[in-house]
Amino acid sequence: MERKINRGSKEEITFWDHLDDLRKILFRIIIVVIVFMAVAFLNKDLLFGIVLAPQKSDFMLYRFLCWVADAVSFPALCPEDFQTVLINTQLASQFLIHMKTAFYSGILIAFPYIVFSIFRFISPALYEHERKYTIWVMVYSSLLFGVGVLLNYVLVFPLSFRFLATYQVSPEIQNTINLSSYIDTFLMLSLMLGIMSELPIISWLFAKLGLLTDVFMRKYRKHAIVVILILSAVITPTADVFTLLLVFIPIYALYELSILIVKRTKKKLRIEN
Repeated sequence: MERKINRGSKEEITFWDHLDDLRKILFRIIIVVIVFMAVAFLNKDLLFGIVLAPQKSDFMLYRFLCWVADAVSFPALCPEDFQTVLINTQLASQFLIHMKTAFYSGILIAFPYIVFSIFRFISPALYEHERKYTIWVMVYSSLLFGVGVLLNYVLVFPLSFRFLATYQVSPEIQNTINLSSYIDTFLMLSLMLGIMSELPIISWLFAKLGLLTDVFMRKYRKHAIVVILILSAVITPTADVFTLLLVFIPIYALYELSILIVKRTKKKLRIEN
């Protein structure tokens, strides 16, 4: 049975109508991203003041760790001051990096609108109960992605950068970090943490499809812990356990949350059936 699409009056929508709607939505999304990109590009000092802040020894994370060190009388928690030098080695590199950073900033700022636009496109083809699920998926996926990006900015990237930028195989070799390397690493880690934060949403989807159960996740919890530890070590290649745990704990908490979500989802499916 074909579904009817409600657009004020009930009528069947052809493939070309859907394609036209999709074209309009994509065009509006591109316009919104370009607008926010232009805003970010024109506010260069603010943009790079935020992006480059983690490479400074007075970044908020280091100030917080020093405050904790004073509070618990454990000076080793307070990182020592460090100096890093960012350089540019190609003629057009700084302009291209400015454009790329502004572009990704535009996407990040416009992300809620992008999610809302996608939902508006697919919602007419959904039943009422499916529409409710989709709304929550869109909202929570946006929030979780934002949390992942924020976690990278305030915790993962600063600690990773500090370790890698100050690591020396010999005192005779000084580190001067290429700006493009800094930006590429920052954007890559932001994307990685944002995707990893979607674990509860992905687990819920697999549970809805009957591909995942809470029993399976509990059975392989030890394996998951090992995998999360390895991922945490790769993301933050620092030498101390404290930094590793700062990354491991939030990701493992998402795994435990996913177990509860999968259990509740399977219970609801059994009731509905």
